[in-house]
Amino acid sequence: MFTGLVEAVGNVVSIENRGGESRMRFACAALGLADAQLGDSIAINGVCLTVVSKNDEQFAADVSAETLSCTTLGTLKPDSRVNLEKALLPTTRLGGHMVSGHVDGVATVATIKQQGESIIINFDVPAQLSKYIASKGSICVDGVSLTTNVVSDSGFEVNIIPHTQQQTIIGDYQQGSRVNIEVDVVARYLERLLQSGHSDSQQGSTISREFLASQGFGD
Repeated sequence: MFTGLVEAVGNVVSIENRGGESRMRFACAALGLADAQLGDSIAINGVCLTVVSKNDEQFAADVSAETLSCTTLGTLKPDSRVNLEKALLPTTRLGGHMVSGHVDGVATVATIKQQGESIIINFDVPAQLSKYIASKGSICVDGVSLTTNVVSDSGFEVNIIPHTQQQTIIGDYQQGSRVNIEVDVVARYLERLLQSGHSDSQQGSTISREFLASQGFGD
Protein backbone atom coordinates (compact mmCIF):
# COMPACT_ATOMS: atom_id res chain seq x y z
CA MET A 1 0.00 0.00 0.00
CA PHE A 2 1.00 3.62 -0.61
CA THR A 3 -0.15 7.09 0.41
CA GLY A 4 -0.03 8.88 -2.94
CA LEU A 5 2.59 11.30 -1.59
CA VAL A 6 5.48 11.13 -4.06
CA GLU A 7 8.86 10.81 -2.32
CA ALA A 8 11.11 11.54 -5.28
CA VAL A 9 11.25 11.97 -9.04
CA GLY A 10 13.57 9.51 -10.79
CA ASN A 11 14.59 8.69 -14.34
CA VAL A 12 14.43 5.61 -16.50
CA VAL A 13 17.98 4.32 -17.01
CA SER A 14 17.28 1.41 -19.34
CA ILE A 15 14.50 -0.78 -20.70
CA GLU A 16 15.21 -4.39 -21.62
CA ASN A 17 12.54 -6.14 -23.68
CA ARG A 18 11.92 -9.73 -22.61
CA GLY A 19 9.48 -11.42 -24.96
CA GLY A 20 6.64 -8.96 -24.54
CA GLU A 21 7.63 -8.09 -20.99
CA SER A 22 10.23 -5.58 -19.81
CA ARG A 23 12.88 -5.13 -17.16
CA MET A 24 13.19 -1.45 -16.33
CA ARG A 25 15.97 0.19 -14.36
CA PHE A 26 15.41 3.46 -12.57
CA ALA A 27 17.87 5.99 -11.15
CA CYS A 28 16.59 7.48 -7.91
CA ALA A 29 19.32 8.52 -5.48
CA ALA A 30 16.92 10.98 -3.84
CA LEU A 31 14.52 8.17 -2.94
CA GLY A 32 16.93 6.58 -0.48
CA LEU A 33 17.28 2.88 -1.21
CA ALA A 34 19.37 1.89 1.82
CA ASP A 35 16.32 0.38 3.54
CA ALA A 36 14.86 -1.21 0.40
CA GLN A 37 15.13 -4.96 0.05
CA LEU A 38 14.75 -7.32 -2.90
CA GLY A 39 11.06 -8.12 -3.17
CA ASP A 40 9.95 -4.76 -1.77
CA SER A 41 7.28 -2.72 -3.56
CA ILE A 42 7.91 0.68 -5.12
CA ALA A 43 5.26 2.65 -7.01
CA ILE A 44 6.39 4.06 -10.37
CA ASN A 45 3.86 6.58 -11.70
CA GLY A 46 1.32 4.91 -9.45
CA VAL A 47 2.09 1.35 -10.56
CA CYS A 48 3.20 -1.05 -7.83
CA LEU A 49 6.32 -2.92 -8.99
CA THR A 50 8.69 -5.33 -7.23
CA VAL A 51 12.38 -4.59 -6.73
CA VAL A 52 14.40 -7.39 -8.39
CA SER A 53 17.86 -5.79 -8.11
CA LYS A 54 19.27 -2.63 -6.55
CA ASN A 55 22.24 -0.61 -5.45
CA ASP A 56 22.42 2.65 -3.53
CA GLU A 57 21.21 4.77 -6.44
CA GLN A 58 19.26 2.50 -8.80
CA PHE A 59 16.78 -0.35 -8.79
CA ALA A 60 15.28 -2.63 -11.41
CA ALA A 61 11.77 -4.04 -11.71
CA ASP A 62 10.09 -6.46 -14.08
CA VAL A 63 6.95 -5.24 -15.86
CA SER A 64 4.49 -7.82 -17.17
CA ALA A 65 2.76 -7.65 -20.54
CA GLU A 66 -0.53 -7.05 -18.71
CA THR A 67 0.88 -4.04 -16.86
CA LEU A 68 2.42 -2.66 -20.05
CA SER A 69 -0.96 -2.89 -21.80
CA CYS A 70 -3.04 -1.39 -18.97
CA THR A 71 -0.81 1.50 -17.87
CA THR A 72 1.44 4.16 -19.38
CA LEU A 73 4.64 2.30 -18.44
CA GLY A 74 4.87 0.92 -21.97
CA THR A 75 5.38 4.47 -23.29
CA LEU A 76 8.40 5.19 -21.07
CA LYS A 77 11.79 5.70 -22.67
CA PRO A 78 15.33 6.08 -21.29
CA ASP A 79 15.55 9.41 -19.42
CA SER A 80 11.75 9.61 -18.91
CA ARG A 81 10.96 11.20 -15.55
CA VAL A 82 8.82 9.16 -13.15
CA ASN A 83 7.13 9.62 -9.78
CA LEU A 84 8.44 7.26 -7.08
CA GLU A 85 7.09 6.18 -3.69
CA LYS A 86 8.19 3.31 -1.47
CA ALA A 87 5.51 1.22 0.23
CA LEU A 88 4.18 2.75 3.43
CA LEU A 89 5.15 1.53 6.90
CA PRO A 90 2.75 1.09 9.86
CA THR A 91 4.29 4.27 11.31
CA THR A 92 3.86 6.34 8.14
CA ARG A 93 1.70 9.44 8.35
CA LEU A 94 -1.20 8.93 5.96
CA GLY A 95 -1.17 12.42 4.48
CA GLY A 96 -2.74 11.35 1.18
CA HIS A 97 -5.16 8.43 0.94
CA MET A 98 -4.91 4.65 0.77
CA VAL A 99 -3.44 3.76 -2.63
CA SER A 100 -2.93 0.16 -3.76
CA GLY A 101 -0.72 0.77 -6.78
CA HIS A 102 -3.18 -1.18 -8.95
CA VAL A 103 -4.01 1.13 -11.85
CA ASP A 104 -7.67 1.14 -12.96
CA GLY A 105 -7.16 2.85 -16.30
CA VAL A 106 -5.46 5.55 -18.33
CA ALA A 107 -6.77 9.12 -18.56
CA THR A 108 -5.78 11.97 -20.90
CA VAL A 109 -5.01 15.59 -20.08
CA ALA A 110 -7.78 17.61 -21.78
CA THR A 111 -6.86 21.15 -20.72
CA ILE A 112 -4.34 22.97 -18.53
CA LYS A 113 -4.86 26.55 -17.41
CA GLN A 114 -3.04 28.85 -15.00
CA GLN A 115 -4.87 30.15 -11.94
CA GLY A 116 -2.63 32.30 -9.80
CA GLU A 117 0.43 30.19 -9.00
CA SER A 118 -1.56 26.96 -9.34
CA ILE A 119 -2.63 25.16 -12.48
CA ILE A 120 -6.05 23.67 -13.17
CA ILE A 121 -5.97 20.40 -15.10
CA ASN A 122 -8.97 18.68 -16.66
CA PHE A 123 -8.67 14.98 -17.43
CA ASP A 124 -10.77 12.86 -19.75
CA VAL A 125 -11.33 9.37 -18.31
CA PRO A 126 -12.71 6.13 -19.76
CA ALA A 127 -16.48 5.92 -19.36
CA GLN A 128 -16.26 2.83 -17.16
CA LEU A 129 -14.24 4.75 -14.54
CA SER A 130 -16.21 7.99 -14.30
CA LYS A 131 -18.81 6.44 -11.98
CA TYR A 132 -16.14 5.87 -9.31
CA ILE A 133 -15.00 9.52 -9.18
CA ALA A 134 -16.80 11.93 -6.84
CA SER A 135 -16.52 15.68 -6.39
CA LYS A 136 -14.16 16.47 -3.49
CA GLY A 137 -13.16 12.83 -3.39
CA SER A 138 -9.72 11.26 -3.69
CA ILE A 139 -8.08 10.24 -6.96
CA CYS A 140 -4.57 8.98 -7.70
CA VAL A 141 -2.92 10.37 -10.84
CA ASP A 142 0.47 8.86 -11.76
CA GLY A 143 0.89 7.95 -8.10
CA VAL A 144 -0.08 11.40 -6.77
CA SER A 145 -2.97 11.66 -4.29
CA LEU A 146 -5.25 14.50 -5.41
CA THR A 147 -8.67 15.90 -4.55
CA THR A 148 -11.17 16.35 -7.37
CA ASN A 149 -12.64 19.84 -7.71
CA VAL A 150 -15.25 19.15 -10.36
CA VAL A 151 -16.54 15.90 -11.83
CA SER A 152 -18.41 15.40 -15.10
CA ASP A 153 -19.62 12.39 -17.06
CA SER A 154 -16.42 12.45 -19.11
CA GLY A 155 -13.76 13.42 -16.58
CA PHE A 156 -12.63 15.49 -13.62
CA GLU A 157 -10.72 18.63 -12.66
CA VAL A 158 -7.94 19.08 -10.11
CA ASN A 159 -5.97 22.02 -8.75
CA ILE A 160 -2.19 21.57 -8.66
CA ILE A 161 -0.29 23.81 -6.25
CA PRO A 162 3.29 24.93 -7.02
CA HIS A 163 4.83 22.42 -4.59
CA THR A 164 3.17 19.49 -6.37
CA GLN A 165 4.22 20.85 -9.76
CA GLN A 166 7.85 21.02 -8.59
CA GLN A 167 8.04 17.74 -6.68
CA THR A 168 6.28 15.44 -9.18
CA ILE A 169 6.11 14.98 -12.95
CA ILE A 170 2.73 16.74 -13.09
CA GLY A 171 4.59 19.95 -13.95
CA ASP A 172 5.68 18.19 -17.18
CA TYR A 173 2.13 17.49 -18.36
CA GLN A 174 0.87 18.89 -21.65
CA GLN A 175 -2.46 18.66 -23.39
CA GLY A 176 -2.79 15.06 -24.59
CA SER A 177 -0.47 13.56 -21.94
CA ARG A 178 -1.64 10.11 -20.85
CA VAL A 179 -1.64 9.30 -17.13
CA ASN A 180 -2.31 6.35 -14.84
CA ILE A 181 -5.48 6.58 -12.77
CA GLU A 182 -6.42 4.69 -9.61
CA VAL A 183 -9.86 5.42 -8.19
CA ASP A 184 -10.61 5.44 -4.48
CA VAL A 185 -10.91 1.82 -3.34
CA VAL A 186 -13.91 2.73 -1.15
CA ALA A 187 -15.95 3.38 -4.31
CA ARG A 188 -15.22 -0.10 -5.61
CA TYR A 189 -16.21 -1.74 -2.32
CA LEU A 190 -19.46 0.23 -2.24
CA GLU A 191 -20.24 -0.95 -5.76
CA ARG A 192 -19.61 -4.53 -4.72
CA LEU A 193 -21.85 -4.14 -1.68
CA LEU A 194 -24.63 -2.77 -3.88
CA GLN A 195 -24.25 -5.66 -6.31
CA SER A 196 -24.31 -8.16 -3.46
CA GLY A 197 -27.36 -6.53 -1.93
CA HIS A 198 -29.19 -6.67 -5.25
CA SER A 199 -28.36 -10.33 -5.92
CA ASP A 200 -29.17 -11.37 -2.34
CA SER A 201 -32.41 -9.40 -2.05
CA GLN A 202 -34.41 -12.61 -1.83
CA GLN A 203 -32.31 -13.65 1.18
CA GLY A 204 -33.08 -10.43 3.06
CA SER A 205 -29.83 -8.51 2.51
CA THR A 206 -29.91 -5.06 4.12
CA ILE A 207 -27.36 -3.52 1.75
CA SER A 208 -29.20 -1.46 -0.87
CA ARG A 209 -29.11 1.99 -2.42
CA GLU A 210 -31.85 3.04 -0.03
CA PHE A 211 -29.90 1.72 2.97
CA LEU A 212 -26.70 3.49 1.94
CA ALA A 213 -28.61 6.75 1.33
CA SER A 214 -30.12 6.50 4.79
CA GLN A 215 -26.60 6.18 6.23
CA GLY A 216 -25.39 9.33 4.51
CA PHE A 217 -23.87 7.86 1.36
CA GLY A 218 -25.26 10.10 -1.37
CA ASP A 219 -24.73 9.92 -5.14
